[in-house]
Amino acid sequence: MANPNQTLVTEFVLEGFSEHTGLRLLLLGSFLSLYAVALTGNAVIIVLVSLTNSLHSPMYFFLCNLATMDIVCTSSVLPKVLVGLVSPENTISFQGCMAQLFFLIWSLSSELLLLTVMAYDRYVAICFPLHYSSRMSPRLCGALAIGVWGICALNTSVHTGLMTRLSFCGPRVITHFFCEIPPLLLLSCSPTHVNSIMTLLADAFYGCLNFLLTLLSYGCIVSSILRMRSAEGRRKAFSTCSSHLLVVSVLYSSVFCAYISPASSYSPERNKVSGVLYSALSPALNPLIYTLRNQEVRHALWRLLPFSRHQV
Repeated sequence: MANPNQTLVTEFVLEGFSEHTGLRLLLLGSFLSLYAVALTGNAVIIVLVSLTNSLHSPMYFFLCNLATMDIVCTSSVLPKVLVGLVSPENTISFQGCMAQLFFLIWSLSSELLLLTVMAYDRYVAICFPLHYSSRMSPRLCGALAIGVWGICALNTSVHTGLMTRLSFCGPRVITHFFCEIPPLLLLSCSPTHVNSIMTLLADAFYGCLNFLLTLLSYGCIVSSILRMRSAEGRRKAFSTCSSHLLVVSVLYSSVFCAYISPASSYSPERNKVSGVLYSALSPALNPLIYTLRNQEVRHALWRLLPFSRHQV
């Protein structure tokens, strides 16, 4: 229990990268570039999918949702990081910290769940191509997307609500560059058993169950591809899945590093590195991965470019 004579914390100090003062200018330029690429790239994907009839399919519908989640994820973190890199002290109010925590967990958990849905979509497309349009109907795709956003909003509300019930009496320095569950629990002066249990359950669902379902989908996909007689068919099937597999690998590796570990082994430096991966690098890389490795998206982008119209 918190001591009634102690003053409750009303704002936190984000440690950020204060231990690397000589690298501030380099970090500022890097994060600003990553943020610009993430916003531009994901916005381009959303516009492309919306305006191009040939991209009105389940795979690109889910990709559009992923791009939206990436924008929410990176926008909940990087603006505050940029402010911190040009300010002598980077403070954030308790309410601002809870808001940042909410949007970060919502977007990140939604991405993990959506990647499982996208793996299932590829499984149906490759293993049951003749039944794909009937199995992945627009109504089902819409229901899956709403379910992803809704389930993750509920999960996030529970975690954020539990965090607001905790007392913070000092110290007030968060050993990270944004508000995240593990470092906040370490600062609490009230019991955190319920928070730790709920975090463990969320880790088991999002980090383990979703990951296993994704692996299962791709195990079936690989098995189906290897049975194909046509070498061109195998190449095309692997090509459509490679982008998704690359995105899954980057995101899950960073999330496992940050969350799938006991609180006692929390490492600020390790979590900062993983935080950069899923809040800055992954949202910036995802649009590049899907455009550079996807012929349909490249062609759609080329047709929408002004100079390409004059050459036709």
